Amino acid sequence: MRAAPLALLADLVSDGNVTILSGAGLSTESGIPDYRGPTGLARRVQPMTYQAFTAAAAARQRYWARSHLGWRHIARAVPNAGHRAVAELERRGLLAGIITQNVDGLHQAAGARQVVELHGSLDRVRCLGCDERTPRDDLDRRLRAANPGWVASVTWVNPDGDVVLPDDQVTGFRVVDCLGCGGLLKPDVVFFGENVPRPRVEECYELVGRSDALLVLGSSLTVMSGYRFVRHAAKAAVPVAIINQGGTRGDAHAMITVDAPLGQTLTDLAARSA
Repeated sequence: MRAAPLALLADLVSDGNVTILSGAGLSTESGIPDYRGPTGLARRVQPMTYQAFTAAAAARQRYWARSHLGWRHIARAVPNAGHRAVAELERRGLLAGIITQNVDGLHQAAGARQVVELHGSLDRVRCLGCDERTPRDDLDRRLRAANPGWVASVTWVNPDGDVVLPDDQVTGFRVVDCLGCGGLLKPDVVFFGENVPRPRVEECYELVGRSDALLVLGSSLTVMSGYRFVRHAAKAAVPVAIINQGGTRGDAHAMITVDAPLGQTLTDLAARSA
């Protein structure tokens, strides 16, 4: 990696009031795969959609059987050097806030506090009937009790905590409903085909608009959910910088792009910004 882009980025970050926008690429070094590799092309995974989840009991059975195993993989993940570097930048007062597209909670686990979870978090469950939020640990205990002796073989883990299982291992898995109202339970995350709550989007727009720079970490920006904040920054004349492995949809809006592994790059950035 050339020193010049990192030196320019360090100068930008050192001025402070930087908003971070992080994507799945930041968590790959923690063992959580992303949806897109360095080429930006989608990996061969089929995430659950909101429409499928709410429409059919079989889809919910398939999702919860797969997520029951996949969530444990996410829950065991620990922050990597990139998460720790971001938390250190926040500790020094250089960040306006962090917007994350990730649902793994690793920013907070690393010590960051000013985090907007754009797509929610896997460690919570929401009832679609009464809207009550409960800890994922509670659901995990209920599903274990409802499915004694159930075993399955995980062949792939998605970044949203879903895994790939053969259909015959899903059959017979018992799904549980809300203890309060009997409604359908869903992880407190935004599925594909579901909209991010408008107040959360507006909070992110406001954060980006009052920042002195937007730093994108580990996101190809292929989907509009994150890309819109890069466009918003560019429209508001807020400088954009991107660290990602591979090109991104937002490169044309960026004054600085760094194509490199995030853990070491962010560690170096934090050292240079001291």
